[in-house]
Amino acid sequence: MRVAITGGTGFVGRHLAQRLVADGHDVTVVCRPRVQAPRSPGLVFAAADIGDERALRRAFDGAEAVVHCAGINREIGRQTYRAVHVDGTAAVVAAARTAGVRRLIVLSFLRARADGPGSYHRSKWAAEEIVRASGLDHTVVKAGVIHGAGDHMLDHVSRAFDTFPVFGLVGLTERPVRPVAVADVVRVLGAAAVGDPRLRNRTIVALGPEELTLEAALRRIAEVRGRKPRFIRLPVVAHRLLSLAWEAAMVVPLVSRAQVEILAEGVVEPLPFADEPPPDLRPTTPFTASAIAAGLPPRGGFGRSDLRLCARG
Repeated sequence: MRVAITGGTGFVGRHLAQRLVADGHDVTVVCRPRVQAPRSPGLVFAAADIGDERALRRAFDGAEAVVHCAGINREIGRQTYRAVHVDGTAAVVAAARTAGVRRLIVLSFLRARADGPGSYHRSKWAAEEIVRASGLDHTVVKAGVIHGAGDHMLDHVSRAFDTFPVFGLVGLTERPVRPVAVADVVRVLGAAAVGDPRLRNRTIVALGPEELTLEAALRRIAEVRGRKPRFIRLPVVAHRLLSLAWEAAMVVPLVSRAQVEILAEGVVEPLPFADEPPPDLRPTTPFTASAIAAGLPPRGGFGRSDLRLCARG
């Protein structure tokens, strides 16, 4: 079976592509024309901007399913939440219909909703609704904080611990999280892509099996990294201001404005709705030292290459 993946060079998309190829499927990785896509056995790379319906149709040609993983967690220039999440999803749906794709799967955010606290939440909800109204067999997967090799959570948090002696916690009160392993999310996405009838036309939640506070999760990462940072609590408004600075200064911000809004309300239950996956597809990987260690990058803090000014040069 051929499966096309938008955002296939990103964190989740890359893991999904590897899983599908290992299971014997043909995979088309759809990525932006300017991305240097690594060559890999079993993968075909197709260049297409997320809003280019014609290029997407060519990329989807021959695919039985499309898994839509493309997304952003901060806005830069023309890459706005509306352009990528809303208009981009509409282009994906139109291209999939024209190409004769049978199934469409979209990776969304756990608490995406129409009355969400920011445009990230609201645009992700709009994308879900476009997929549900597409007329295609579909599955919406609402995932929380995803961890694994190449993620944002373990990568940036551990590098922050290697750089700064103090780490700020979002909000003055505890917020819970249920970190979910990327391998567990990929199992759900992969099952939907190959046509598991139990996932047809459903919205499914993907959350880790363990609930803990954000501070406890960060302390586990610090312990595995061999660091002992000082944690301080800052009001949400302070983190909003800091996130503006990180977004302006860094290629990949330490924390984006969207991530501040995400962490400020906790990440343990879906809104406004989502079903549990079938028992054999429910996430089972706990947020243990071994799981954390498997996803950590090599030791090293942030440097000049992480700054947007230096990257432009």
